[in-house]
Amino acid sequence: MITKIIKVDPDNVIKSENDIKNAAEIIKNGGLVAFPTETVYGLGGDGTNPDAARRIYSAKGRPSDNPLIIHIASPADAERYTYTNETYYKLADRFMPGPLTVVLMARESVPIETRGGLSTVAVRCPSNPVAHRLIELTQRPIAAPSANLSGSPSPTDASHVIADMQGRIDMIIDGGMCDIGLESTIVKLEDDGSMMLLRPGKITVDELACIAPVGIADAVVDKLPEGQVALSPGMKYRHYAPKAPLVLLDGDIDEVIKHISEENNKKIAILCYSDHKEEVARRLPHADVYVLGARNNINEQAHHLFSILRDADKHSYSKIYAPLPSMEGVGLALYNRMIRAAAHTVINLRQGKNG
Repeated sequence: MITKIIKVDPDNVIKSENDIKNAAEIIKNGGLVAFPTETVYGLGGDGTNPDAARRIYSAKGRPSDNPLIIHIASPADAERYTYTNETYYKLADRFMPGPLTVVLMARESVPIETRGGLSTVAVRCPSNPVAHRLIELTQRPIAAPSANLSGSPSPTDASHVIADMQGRIDMIIDGGMCDIGLESTIVKLEDDGSMMLLRPGKITVDELACIAPVGIADAVVDKLPEGQVALSPGMKYRHYAPKAPLVLLDGDIDEVIKHISEENNKKIAILCYSDHKEEVARRLPHADVYVLGARNNINEQAHHLFSILRDADKHSYSKIYAPLPSMEGVGLALYNRMIRAAAHTVINLRQGKNG
């Protein structure tokens, strides 16, 4: 398959109206288009077309029981595809368009293939102007997981999508770097009006709690138990992972450096904070150093994470080390992605025990 690549300026979408119209026609006709959102790039197909859902799974190499998210142009459009409630509209008023996904009971208008076999469907209204206009012109919901090969780091730039999807899909819309760099927050609405956090993101637990009570699913920080159904993307399978084993280190910078210094004969990479870059480079000259961001800037770290993991994949490291992030605020989202990318491999240097 020949994949057409078009470049669109998110700040001047009207200039690229014809290109976006062509992308919408591809989706209407059952094809697949990768497009930018404020979180990561999505791999879009017609959310009402079972064949399009199957093509998405095939292009990604994604298990078909891992549900897709449908993207809509307006929060009110959810009425056509789900059974909404008061809590949904409170969330919509506060956070939509934006990086929030809500899991609701699905209507029959959403095929079982899109839902990953579930009775529910996840709904999101993105704020990125390219994504928003594409959905408007398509005039139907766009089912879109991240536009990467299943399990690998999510794409935050068109170059990542091209590396994974060229030759597999019909079109890639290059809209530059994504603003946030981590996937959306996902919540499931419960019958009692409360919410269950299924995947953390830019919108934090504290912000959600201003709308309704919030519980946190065990799978946010722990492995999903064998045989348990995944209610949203990112819960069941190893995700976001580089090719080399990723190991998270829980300890101060001296403990981290001491631990890594014992691997002198291996080709290793270290993700560190900008505050520690010079010290790490000086004391571990045999290791390649990647800067996540400032230690006190979680948003900066989140923005860079997937891009760094993809860059590291180009160098055939035997191992990649990274600091264990905090679980406060947006840190919970970074923790969730990194713990899954590391397949829950954590070394607690403070107590000398493996986690």
